[in-house]
Amino acid sequence: MTQLNLPKLTEKQEEFAKELAKAYKENKALVKEEWLEVVTDDDQAYAVQAKFTSYKDNPVGGYKVSLTSEGTQKLFNSDSPLYGALENTRFVQGPATLELSSLNEALVECELVFTAKEDLLPTDTLEDLLRKTTVAAGLEVPDARFADWFPSLAKHLVVSDGSVGGFVVFGQEHNTSDLFANLEDLAKVTMRLTHNGKEVATGVSSEVLGNPLNSLHWLVGKLHQQGFTFKAGQRVSSGTFNFPPHLETGVWEVEYGSGVGKVTLTVK
Repeated sequence: MTQLNLPKLTEKQEEFAKELAKAYKENKALVKEEWLEVVTDDDQAYAVQAKFTSYKDNPVGGYKVSLTSEGTQKLFNSDSPLYGALENTRFVQGPATLELSSLNEALVECELVFTAKEDLLPTDTLEDLLRKTTVAAGLEVPDARFADWFPSLAKHLVVSDGSVGGFVVFGQEHNTSDLFANLEDLAKVTMRLTHNGKEVATGVSSEVLGNPLNSLHWLVGKLHQQGFTFKAGQRVSSGTFNFPPHLETGVWEVEYGSGVGKVTLTVK
């Protein structure tokens, strides 16, 4: 991929991208205060993210979209969502197991995961996206390369860090148009999250920009602006239904309505 529409990095921003990559591979947290002044706007932050992504060992398997509710946008002083690129190895078919010791300070978010059946275009309508994707139950595990990051990490550090990308566990995939006859139904998907059998959170898909396909539509357009394409086979964790609890050991299970199904993550 070529970063056609992102600014050239300064020497300090290059260093930042390298330190993010080192922290990612070694699971050693950075001190956020040391990098606060290095990136000062969204475009610079996405340029650092792109460089950070280039240092990863595997190709981009898809993306995660953050700040998809008014509440989380206010929390990070943003007026739009953010995205992060994820290695293909970070999308894991459930049921899955993760080691808590391999993560920094991870959270748990319940999100629908869409996969492109063909390249997605900025001209695609929501109806086109409904037809061109599959959908699956998702459980995202956001994580950052910074100590004490949630909920106090500055927005430009969040973006630079791949929008705090960790892992995405996804369930059985369905043609989105098979489950949802119309767009309105996709805004009514219910969710129930449990930890060791105890209910932790509930939610509904309208929490995600009114409809999770609005999140995907935003992402495809944002990528196009920067010179990227959302390619066939790539996935997106499209935005959380719930305010995220901290990841703990045990069995996490999220179940969605509307035929989407469930997915399980065991944390040791």
